[in-house]
Amino acid sequence: MKSKMNMSKKLLIFWGILAVLIILAAIFAPALTGGADPTTGKLVDALQAPNSEHIFGTDKLGRDIFTRVIYGARASLTATFTVVIIIFVIGTFLGVIAGYFGGIVDTIIMRIADMMIAFPGLVLAIAVAGILGASIRNAIIAVAVVSWTKYARLARSLVMKIRNREYVAAAVVTGSKTPNMLLRYMLPNALPTMVITAATDIGGMMLELAGLSFLGFGAQAPTPEWGLMLNEGRAFIQNAPWLMIYPGLAIFIVVVVFNLLGDSLRDVLDPRDE
Repeated sequence: MKSKMNMSKKLLIFWGILAVLIILAAIFAPALTGGADPTTGKLVDALQAPNSEHIFGTDKLGRDIFTRVIYGARASLTATFTVVIIIFVIGTFLGVIAGYFGGIVDTIIMRIADMMIAFPGLVLAIAVAGILGASIRNAIIAVAVVSWTKYARLARSLVMKIRNREYVAAAVVTGSKTPNMLLRYMLPNALPTMVITAATDIGGMMLELAGLSFLGFGAQAPTPEWGLMLNEGRAFIQNAPWLMIYPGLAIFIVVVVFNLLGDSLRDVLDPRDE
């Protein structure tokens, strides 16, 4: 068991370093691309295959694909982290409230969650994004609207497990107020599992946002965003496959890194492995 935990910690450090490198690449995109503008290009350089000047080639407007992929990390990671934070905060808050108070509060919150779960997630996100209009902000709202329910149900179940324990009852008897009960007993018990869930969801949220952009409901041109770049390269897949290969590879690498980071974090923090 000890050797397994040590291996889990080493994997967590390894995947954590890769995740940090990806985030740093997004932050320092101008330095990595030599200050090139990802939204402008030269038509005379349009659809150039990868070469010494443009290592990932160029698109139909002569824009450097390498530059757009690096800057695309900014748009994709920012949108993904925003979604994860929103659904983590809203879902955890509602779940803790529902699990602690029970009764009509629990019923209302859980029935709303059941209504959201009744529809396929991506289909409902497309519907919401279509109603709000195509933009990266509205894509974030759409994904958040359909994704908070898992966090609410999980937080509720965690709180209900400890709500009737003796030390909680003793705290109530000694006069602890509701805010203190929530912040001192309920939330700390739920938080580790919720953080693990959020970490493992980063890759999935990125795929959903990229999918919305690919379908035209997310980021709009000329924003360098990986899902949008896949959509733009779709028409040239036979004579200029690099337009889809490199954005797709970027999505694949980032999703794998953050998924494995989440798995390693779960192995280290999951109390069942202690």
